Amino acid sequence: MKSAIENAKYLMSLRDFDSAINLLQSHADNYEESFDYYYTLGLACLYTGDAGLASYNFEFARKIKLNDTNLMLAQAAIFLRRGDTERAIQYYLEVQEREPQNVLAKKALDFLRSIKGDYEEICRWVDSGKIQQFYPRLGANPKKIAAFVVAGIVGVFFGIFAVKLAMLIPHKALPNRADLSEIELTADEKVHPQEKDISKNVVLFILSDSEIKKAHTKALMYFNDHNDNAAQVEVNRILNSNASLSIKNKATRLMEKLDEQTFDSLKENFSIEQVKKEPALYLGCFVDWSGRIANEEKFSATEKFTLLVGYQDQKNVQGTVDVELPFIPTPELDGAKPVRVLGKICIDGKRIYLEGKSIYQNILE
Repeated sequence: MKSAIENAKYLMSLRDFDSAINLLQSHADNYEESFDYYYTLGLACLYTGDAGLASYNFEFARKIKLNDTNLMLAQAAIFLRRGDTERAIQYYLEVQEREPQNVLAKKALDFLRSIKGDYEEICRWVDSGKIQQFYPRLGANPKKIAAFVVAGIVGVFFGIFAVKLAMLIPHKALPNRADLSEIELTADEKVHPQEKDISKNVVLFILSDSEIKKAHTKALMYFNDHNDNAAQVEVNRILNSNASLSIKNKATRLMEKLDEQTFDSLKENFSIEQVKKEPALYLGCFVDWSGRIANEEKFSATEKFTLLVGYQDQKNVQGTVDVELPFIPTPELDGAKPVRVLGKICIDGKRIYLEGKSIYQNILE
């Protein structure tokens, strides 16, 4: 009889990551000290795009085994997704020192050299899914092998490469930002996380018990990881769901602790397509969007314009959004030049707009 980890790996080889995650999480109590468990769960989360939860599990794996090559590659991929290219390069170089012929590390380093630290290019790779080229390999998909009648199963399960040297670049987890004991779920809330009567509430997301608890856990985790944008998304998920009133109140208290973001502090950016698809999920989040301006209007204390998102190169418009700059005095902007806006997502009825927090335009372009 196969273990839960072996079954999860098989599900991952089929690219059924959600089922693998659910299977592993249901057996969490059986694998508290298992490196393979945390690494496998983290890798499944990484492939679903949940870098925060992946990082959370990889940290547990690191406490058990510090010097696993695949773990280093997985964590390097997370740094790469976040635009922390310096940390990513350090990890990839560490892998190369241990395994000079490691193809994945070489490929990632070649990519980083080619883009010269261009964060927008990294974002495009994340949005398109091409970033998965730098994730630890899952092996061949048995369904595809069967479809092409290939002899045998080639590389279904990924290998774990044991090494003897200790990590030269230890990762120190960030300390907790605040006392969150009052926001932790009580025993009763864990048993009964759903509101019994939602007939009088506007509910956009019907969540199961486990989904509500997972959203709450992720919100706290992202907060302590200083990823306030991701924390805000989980808070919004709870506030617009069938979660109990007490859990929603705790989500609101967490939201009050979130910081206003800057260009430098923003860890997770969202595309205009994501925001317009589920605006309630991103309300209050900060975004860093580039483009060109149109329909500019100046008032006594504010400036308004339409941002043509993605049109900085005058090729493709990803979407348009109104921007309001409550700056005094408002900046002088040149509509003929690209502009970069850091804004907070706001909703007025069905209208989505950005409350500008910072704006950058290169006067030399």
